[in-house]
Amino acid sequence: MTINCKGKLIDLSTPKVMGILNITPDSFYDGGMHKNEKGILKYIESMLNEGATFIDVGAYSSRPNAEHVSETEELKRIIPIVNLILKEFPEILLSIDTFRSEVAKQCIEAGAALINDISAGKMDEHMLQTVADLHVPYIMMHMRGTPQTMQQQTDYDNLAKDILFYFSERIAAAKALGIVDVIIDPGFGFAKTRKQNFELLNKLELFKMIEKPLLIGISRKSMIYKTLQTSANEALNGTSVLNTIALQKGASILRVHDVREAVECIKLVESLSC
Repeated sequence: MTINCKGKLIDLSTPKVMGILNITPDSFYDGGMHKNEKGILKYIESMLNEGATFIDVGAYSSRPNAEHVSETEELKRIIPIVNLILKEFPEILLSIDTFRSEVAKQCIEAGAALINDISAGKMDEHMLQTVADLHVPYIMMHMRGTPQTMQQQTDYDNLAKDILFYFSERIAAAKALGIVDVIIDPGFGFAKTRKQNFELLNKLELFKMIEKPLLIGISRKSMIYKTLQTSANEALNGTSVLNTIALQKGASILRVHDVREAVECIKLVESLSC
């Protein structure tokens, strides 16, 4: 199972790590942490040295009830950072965390490699066509509503079945436009209660039937720290536990704040099949 990033085939039969760089002031864990160019570049270098294959850059916080940010502001935040990173690390595979087609277009034209869309094209009617025109891999996530409304949309007839149906429809729409490399993200924490998050993790192997790479983003999320009655800052151990379970159930990419620990999870789980 491979995806083509800037002419380079990435083999996902061995799981890979996607490091997170949030350049938003209000993300749930690292909001406002990365404020200057030197600090950002040092953080990127650290994640790459620890084994990250991808770096996911986002300038719009998608945490529950996050403040809405205009397209102009999102572009103002992200384009200079994309240019900064690619100037220092020209071979880096940058993922752009956005639901807006214009942001996706400008970032890919600046040298980014793939698009990570929390809405699977549902929040911007031009997104799928834009991705098709850009010929880049596309991560589509399951979510209902928007980050501002999703927590009121957690009623499902059958959680796993409903999400599988959602992906079958979105993948068909992407395929019809010629999008080749699709990665699916079941969207832990997006329009799902804590109980539903654990139900989804428990049934994760069902997503193998879609035959697309599976990205899992549970790093330091509330399903961990609320269950353990701690905080996001204290949720690294819990993250590693759930990432290990996700790997055993078929995850191809772990999207994380802590790259070294995720790489260790992959190495240990891979050792089981030796």
